[in-house]
Order: sequence, then structure tokens, then C-alpha cells
Amino acid sequence: MDISNIHSLFLKCSSVSIDTRKIEPNSLFVAIKGENFDANTFANEALEKGASYVIIDNENYFIDQRTVLVENSLSTLQELAKYHRKYLKLPIIALTGSNGKTTTKELIHVVLSKKFNTKATVGNFNNHIGVPLTLLSFDSTTEVGIVEMGANHKKEIEFLCELAQPDYGYITNFGKAHLEGFGGVEGVIEGKSEMYEYLAQNKKSVFINLDDPIQVEKTKNLNAYSFGLNKKYGDVSIGSIIANPFVEIHFANFSIKTHMIGLFNASNINAALTIGKYFEVDDEAIKDALESYIPENNRSQMMSKGTNRIILDAYNANPSSMAVAIENFLQLEDTNKVMILGDMFELGTQSAQEHKAIINMLLRSKEVTFYLVGKEFYCHRINNTNFCFFETFDAFSEYLNRVKIENSSILIKGSRGMALERTLQFL
Repeated sequence: MDISNIHSLFLKCSSVSIDTRKIEPNSLFVAIKGENFDANTFANEALEKGASYVIIDNENYFIDQRTVLVENSLSTLQELAKYHRKYLKLPIIALTGSNGKTTTKELIHVVLSKKFNTKATVGNFNNHIGVPLTLLSFDSTTEVGIVEMGANHKKEIEFLCELAQPDYGYITNFGKAHLEGFGGVEGVIEGKSEMYEYLAQNKKSVFINLDDPIQVEKTKNLNAYSFGLNKKYGDVSIGSIIANPFVEIHFANFSIKTHMIGLFNASNINAALTIGKYFEVDDEAIKDALESYIPENNRSQMMSKGTNRIILDAYNANPSSMAVAIENFLQLEDTNKVMILGDMFELGTQSAQEHKAIINMLLRSKEVTFYLVGKEFYCHRINNTNFCFFETFDAFSEYLNRVKIENSSILIKGSRGMALERTLQFL
């Protein structure tokens, strides 16, 4: 069966699923093999739970006329998404970057939704499986699609752009993320810039932050719509930015008072504002959208627990995002500051160097208590009365059962694998 026929079956379905635990009635189930399982074995279960059709790539699990046998289920999912994207012909905005892409995607979504029926990547479904599923979630009522793209090695963004075929692109920044896969910061820049290369080759447009010299340099020959702080030559000029702790943006004749913490979030907000202006969303609607957005999912969330005020930023961490989170926290006009920081993952041979660099950065502050959790930080522990090192979270939790942190402002930051949100139960 060719892809056009599979697409015809897809159009009869209400959704696509790759997980039988989340099957919806009249869905299309695609059996994708994982490292530890063969989803073909769940094809019959999917039909029993209400799927109308299943796509499999193992003939041993063929059931009846509701079964579509293909050579490779994952490749079929990707080709189906690419075909569907061409079928819909809607404008698509793609974004990637080392830090802030999910937050920026959410902000763009709330802004554009003020004017358009807008759909965007759910959560961080941004890889070779997530992007196709995002594209297949768009339908004939979708007026603008927003596709987040993640990558941990070169050629990944190139591949995802070929699937999504974006009309517009934005790269949040180039930082020290996934250094193991990219082979260093230069590899990160090269890998993320594959989006610029796609947009240039296909005569599409890009949004750029004029305060980022790498973005400016990499987009010289692209059709660009730009923003920057007090930039007279950009398309959108931001007047001023305040963050203590919430970000306030002054733009044109009004200010935008957000629920977002930290100067590092300012460029994410400014990007959404700029894209809203490009798509001619009303200024008051942009302001309302940005002021009503409240971060969640452990991303720079402000909360109170007992007598403590907490900034929970435990969704992920890399050297770049860790550094800006620390700098932002230090500039807050609070007393009794505490930082709970966890290991940063996927740094490869540069892991030791980067964890040492964070410790050295912390040493410059004399009035903060630091709790550093994880094997990498523990390997580079120092003797300093402001520092406490714990090799595991269990060791840290045992400490918190004995010693209570009270009346403090606390930053919690670490890689997803550290799951430092578990700390909240002890505060």
C-alpha cells in the first residue's frame, strides 16, 4: 500500500497512537519497535481497544483487513507525516535551540492563538517520532502549526526540517547542551544551524534575536524579521527589561508583566512578542497572552512551601542554562539564599570540566548555601563551609530528614535524570 492510500485511511481516523495504553476510539495505531519491546505484538490489543487500523512491519502479527503491513513502521510514520504536511499546506513555524525552546514554543502558541486556530508540539515531543506525531495532529481547521525540534547530534535538525518543511524558523540560542553527541559547542552551532540552511535553500523566513551575534552572523543571507533590546535597525525594538524576580518587558507604549522568572526568559518572551507582531496580532492581545501564561512542568516555577520561597527549574540542565539560572538567582533582592543543584548529563568528555566550572562560579558568592547533588559534583567536592555535597539523592534526602531548610529563597536546578523536584517533599 502506497503512502497516499495510507493517508486516506489516516483521514478516516480521529488520532494517531504509538502506545496502546493511550488508544482512543477510531485511532490509527502505528507499531514502532523500541529497544526493549516489539510494538507489533500489541497490534491486536490496539484493535480491541478501539483502533480502526494498525500499521505493522512484522507479517507474523497480521490480523485482518484493518492491518497495514509495511517494511518499516517508523519510516512509514515519518513519510505519512511529511505527506500530510504537504496535503494541508498550512504555514509552519519551527524552532530549536539549546535552551528555552519548549517555553518559547508555548509562548508563541498562546500569542498566535489570540488570532488563529493554532496547534503546537505537545510537551517536548520534538524528536524523530514526536515531530511526525505533531504534524499528524494538525488538521484542516489548523491555521498555524508550531513544531519544536530537538537534537543531540548533527543532521537531526536537517532531517526534521525535511519532514516538517517549515515556512519560518527560530533558534533560541546556541549553548553547551548535548556536548557528547555534538562533539562540542561548535558542533552544537553547526547542528542547530541546519535549520538556517533549510530555510535558505527553500527561500523561507527566519526570526532572529539581534542581541545574539551568532544568529546575526548565520542569517546574513536569509529573509529575516528581527528583534533586539533598544535596536533602532530591527523590526521590533524592546525598550527595557526588568526581572526581580518576574520578567517585565517595556515595549512601545506599554509594559508586559509576566509570571516568568529570570532575565534568561526575556529573549523567549521577546521572540513570542515579535512573532505575534509579524502575524499582526493586536498589541493588547499579545500583552494579555504573555501576562496570562504561567509556566509549569518544573520549568522556572515560583512556589511557596512552608516558610520557603522556591524557584523550581528541575526539568533539565546544561552548563549554559545552569549558569544563567545561577546568575539570575544571585541578582534577586532576597536574603537567606539556598541553591540545590544536580548533575548535568550528556556532557561526554567535558563533564568534569563543566561541573568544576559551575563550582568555581559558585565560589564567587559568599552569602549562599549550596547543596550539590550527584556523582559528578561529588567527584569534584571541595572543603568550604558554604557547600554540602551528596553523591546520591538518597543521601541528600536523608540529610533533609535531619536538617530542615526554613525561611529561605531556594533555587532547585538539575538535569531531568536527577528528578530534583523530589526535594519539595522535604521543604
